[in-house]
Amino acid sequence: MSEKHSNISIFVPHIGCPNKCSFCNQRYITGVGKAPRTADVLEAVKVAKNSNNYNPETTEIAFFGGSFTAINPVYMEDLLKVAASAVEAGDVKGIRISTRPDAIDEEILSTLKKYHVTAIELGAQSLNDRVLKMNNRGHTSADVVRASVLIKKYGFELGLQIMTGLYTDSDESAILTAQKVIDIHPDTVRIYPTIVLKDTYLAALHADNIYNPQTLSEAIALASELYEMFIEADIKVIRLGLHSIEQSAFIAGPWHPAFSELCQSQIMLNTALKRLNKEGNYTIFVSKSDVSKMIGQKRCNLTFLKSKGFNCKVAVKSDLNNLQIEIKEEV
Repeated sequence: MSEKHSNISIFVPHIGCPNKCSFCNQRYITGVGKAPRTADVLEAVKVAKNSNNYNPETTEIAFFGGSFTAINPVYMEDLLKVAASAVEAGDVKGIRISTRPDAIDEEILSTLKKYHVTAIELGAQSLNDRVLKMNNRGHTSADVVRASVLIKKYGFELGLQIMTGLYTDSDESAILTAQKVIDIHPDTVRIYPTIVLKDTYLAALHADNIYNPQTLSEAIALASELYEMFIEADIKVIRLGLHSIEQSAFIAGPWHPAFSELCQSQIMLNTALKRLNKEGNYTIFVSKSDVSKMIGQKRCNLTFLKSKGFNCKVAVKSDLNNLQIEIKEEV
């Protein structure tokens, strides 16, 4: 297994966004309401360097939260210059940014290259044009494809962020979006379920009973299916679910602090079901870190398997990696 990557996250909320998407309230997602200064970047690097597990070879400065390449270009370059100085000093290995698909062109990419940006993540959210329009995204699926092609052309690592459960979206549409993402073949993907937050268009739609978000079980099932599609296509999924939200802002939707682990537990159950073909007693071998995922919350996976005639126990096998399983039938 490779060493764990870490980000020094700098949030740039809203100031680069030309419109307000149906689901978006950056302050409640990031807990940050003001724009960062160059001094804030330096301080964040300093704090990271003093942490116990700090490794400059696996650490990047990450400008997340808004649409980084849509902010004032002078302000953007000021932030990049400071971040680039940390790269040049060997404090971090590179810089990653998050931005809108319609805020990418060759001039912007040349600037990002100059300042040691290594990865660009696009908030695609969906590749269904009707869904994009109904959620006030302000860009099209063609913008996602165009920007992705340019980013790859310039040699950046490409990441795409998608959302499930958007207003007017469906599981079938989300699966089609995933297939189109696979056609683009980014290096990484993030999958976020849609959450209803205060002071958003979705909050108004929900109050009027026009929009109903996914249940937690629905979101887990769909995200797990998309995850397996991406892994099968050799695309790395680097996030399942939001990092955090302000609980006071939460209205409805499949928010869970362990959403990623719940999805991984579902994925392991799906894998076991594909391999078990006759009733009996079995031992399912997993890595040490995956024991609780395979068992499931309150032993739900083992209980479900038993209901299908598979009486299973879980054991550790040291040569297995994340989410891998081996099954042995017990006589």
